Amino acid sequence: MGSNLKLNDQIEQYINSHSIKLHPVQYEIIKYNETLGEIKKMQISISQCHFLHFIVKIIKPKNILEIGTFTGLSALTMSLAMDKNSKLTALDKNEETSNVAMSFFKKAKIDNKINLHVNNAIVTLEELHNQKKKFDFIFIDADKENYINYFNNSLNILDNNGIIVVDNVLWYGDVADQNKNDRLTIKIREFNKFIKDDNRVESLILPIGDGLFICRKK
Repeated sequence: MGSNLKLNDQIEQYINSHSIKLHPVQYEIIKYNETLGEIKKMQISISQCHFLHFIVKIIKPKNILEIGTFTGLSALTMSLAMDKNSKLTALDKNEETSNVAMSFFKKAKIDNKINLHVNNAIVTLEELHNQKKKFDFIFIDADKENYINYFNNSLNILDNNGIIVVDNVLWYGDVADQNKNDRLTIKIREFNKFIKDDNRVESLILPIGDGLFICRKK
């Protein structure tokens, strides 16, 4: 039986140098995030940028929803890959980082494709549901305590055969280490089991970045 290659920094750099070239503003966001200290870990990885770009190009979603925008790298990545008539709705409760994200969107000249809601995501998700909004691709990368709530609310507004991608589901590998039982590790384990047992979707985990759960609504 074959096994997966164990990645190190050298291999990661090789992969990134042979993958889709990032936009200059994507590099600017990454550089800016390096100045933010510990919270820079909220940024998606470069390999996840490549994945999101590619999957958006392949499935050509008309309406994308992002839950958790931070300084805008993932939203910018998906917007750059979208068709010209597609739209992205972004949800984030942090006004300061949302303003930073919007400044980068404007710099990349894709701000006309993005509608950024600065509010509690659960509240906005309920509003979108009441407005009968529908999305064909949803990316979740927000506070881990609410992952199950975000997922359930997302399914309510996801088209049949739509895709939900959820970040951080391997949680630095801690989810597989039974000696790790801190609050957030337990929350991610609970979420992963919830998805595994959810017959509304078919799903798989990809070891890209900190782990992506890819879910297709049946």
